Amino acid sequence: MKKFIILFILIICFAFGGCKTFAENIKFIQVTDCHLAKNSPYSQKVLKSTIEDINTLDDVSFVVFTGDNVNYATEDDLKIFASIAKKLKVPYYVVIGNHDVYKTNGMPKSHYLAILRKSNIKIRQRKPNYKWRKKGFEFLIVDGAKEVIPGPAGYFRKDTLNWLDKTLTQNRKRTVIIFQHFPVEYPDGAKGRLKTHKTYKVEDYKAILDSHDNVLAVISGHLHTNGENMKNGVYHISTPSLLGMPHSYKIIDIVTMKDFSPIIYTQLREVEVKDTEQEVKPVTKIKVKNKNKTESKPEEEETETRPETDLETEN
Repeated sequence: MKKFIILFILIICFAFGGCKTFAENIKFIQVTDCHLAKNSPYSQKVLKSTIEDINTLDDVSFVVFTGDNVNYATEDDLKIFASIAKKLKVPYYVVIGNHDVYKTNGMPKSHYLAILRKSNIKIRQRKPNYKWRKKGFEFLIVDGAKEVIPGPAGYFRKDTLNWLDKTLTQNRKRTVIIFQHFPVEYPDGAKGRLKTHKTYKVEDYKAILDSHDNVLAVISGHLHTNGENMKNGVYHISTPSLLGMPHSYKIIDIVTMKDFSPIIYTQLREVEVKDTEQEVKPVTKIKVKNKNKTESKPEEEETETRPETDLETEN
């Protein structure tokens, strides 16, 4: 049985500087750390079941996959991911995670995005940092993945931070929501993974957040941990891996009222994955590239999207 688990209802009570553009209510979906693999039919089944479940929901504006969309940085894995994701009835956007790219093995960020564009002509992003506008909100994808020497520690490059600062300045009268793979505030419960999965030089990123008052939330994955907290007026949302148990993704509603700060509702929705033909979900060791350890993962396993008219890319 599918469940709605209400995690937090948070009224954002920080002061916006100046007169902000009024935004409408909006609902969107975050799916993170799918870790889809060609050699794991079950991982593919989990994603297919997730897409089917999302397509049953009403009033969803878009879906964002916040990184580690595949487990190995290969064309085969990415093409399978793209062939499943394009069955969504709403537009989707993609963040690059540390498992997604590996330049030396022939999967730089440019090629990763090119494969996604080729699989679905409605996808237009050419660079890993980009933005779009929907119902008065400004949404940003901020890239922290390393493609030359990939690893679990995220790194937001100087040019990325400059783009973030510039974009927040340009949208100072709009409410901004940021999506990224690597968090800059760590959720409770992630202590064990922080030994290897911390983000490099988060202070530089936080300094930019502190210098602007229009960021409502930073939404991330990576740590396979659910957690939500407020820091200096910014709501930091972390979501567990889709491939983890129970399989789940996050529904995020932003409710607005004129002259009041937005209200955020977040829910984890569990996905029911039906086994057919007496399939079994064995837990086996799947080697993780570019790591010194293995992680236990479950083994196994059209509607056209509508593009946003004002999608912009940078970097």
